[in-house]
Amino acid sequence: MFPMSEMINIEAESPPRSDSPSSACDSAFNIGTPVTPSSTLFSEDLVNLLRDVSNDQFILVTGGLGFIGSHTTLELLKAGYHVIAIDNLSNAYESVSERIQSLASQYHVERGTLMPTLKHYNHDYQDTDALTSLLKAYQIPSWGLPRSRIVGVVHFAAYKAVEESIKQPLKYYSNNVCGLVGFVRTLENFGIKTFIFSSSATVYGTLACSNIPLREELCVHKPESFEIHEGVWETSQPGSIGITNPYGRTKWMCEAILADIAASDPDWTIVALRYFNPIGCDSSGLLGEDPRSIPTNLLPVIVKVMTGQYSELSMFGSDWDTVDGTAVRDFIHVTDLAQGHIAALDSAIKGKLRENFRTFNLGTGNGHSVLEVVGTMQTASQMALPHKAVDRRAGDVGYCVAAADRSSDELQWSAKKTLADACTDICHFLKISGLTN
Repeated sequence: MFPMSEMINIEAESPPRSDSPSSACDSAFNIGTPVTPSSTLFSEDLVNLLRDVSNDQFILVTGGLGFIGSHTTLELLKAGYHVIAIDNLSNAYESVSERIQSLASQYHVERGTLMPTLKHYNHDYQDTDALTSLLKAYQIPSWGLPRSRIVGVVHFAAYKAVEESIKQPLKYYSNNVCGLVGFVRTLENFGIKTFIFSSSATVYGTLACSNIPLREELCVHKPESFEIHEGVWETSQPGSIGITNPYGRTKWMCEAILADIAASDPDWTIVALRYFNPIGCDSSGLLGEDPRSIPTNLLPVIVKVMTGQYSELSMFGSDWDTVDGTAVRDFIHVTDLAQGHIAALDSAIKGKLRENFRTFNLGTGNGHSVLEVVGTMQTASQMALPHKAVDRRAGDVGYCVAAADRSSDELQWSAKKTLADACTDICHFLKISGLTN
């Protein structure tokens, strides 16, 4: 919708800080004793090392211009982190980086705070040569263990369409699983061991059909005991139960790989965030969901109907065991979801996690049916949305709602926005984009 012909490298450099290590070093060397030049006291290598060390914290975000990635990049900038976004633009547009930059700049101007740096690198996260070159630029010279100015990674770069994964499983295993292994190995070579992984509620498989909120202990990578009722405890064993599609299996496999890495090396800190159904867009209307690929999730398809690109909405299944027969999902506003990443990253960097591998659901704890979503969007848009029931899709489940207690208790995060908020924000985005009146 907003393509650009050339890749732009966006960078907004922060002015030097008086309290930065480099400034302190400059002062020290300028003051030095007149009879003893600084080069006599320190080798040139050590002087350069001290000058290069910075307190500025960079976060590497793969898939940083996609739907969830772009909103998380924006929230990271708002939180004061410098962001390095890797995105090959296979499902996003370069213009998104300009929109993120504009929104973040406005946020910091209003508060009188410094605008962090945003850089975009247009390459695939599996391009090891390009990744190595990038990471070298942020490496801190060290005679011991490798160190980097990149203090954490948020990994979004994965294929995510359930139906496509059933038709093209090797595409999903190659990118999502094999790609992760090579990516993490390269990060480890540079001493970057704080990792936030974009997982999914699909790891719960057919457990979602139990019509109860899904808690993290139902899918674990080592034995885990939990209290199901007062005084009644149960122990989950590692493994997966009834995952219904290759996409879900790739997410479970990646979690298992990351759990094994964390168990083998206590220096790693890894969080797997299990998303439920992200919807909505930034309230400004300048940043929204705008994929290059054909959308398969409910709200992007509804948008296609609203803009006249589709004649009607196909609802997959009207005979699910739910209140109105249509599937029920936990729909979470993408801004809430992005802020959940900030909470997880903050806890990981500050060493607040209970274990060095921890899973968290990011959801609201409430479910809405497809028909309820259609009704809410019709109210928000003041438009009639033609819809019809069709057969169920392969790999679908009827009910999938988060138990959100763990993220609330341990990350001090919870969703704040509603389904109505999300629908209103989408309408605003469409109007700003000139797609609706």
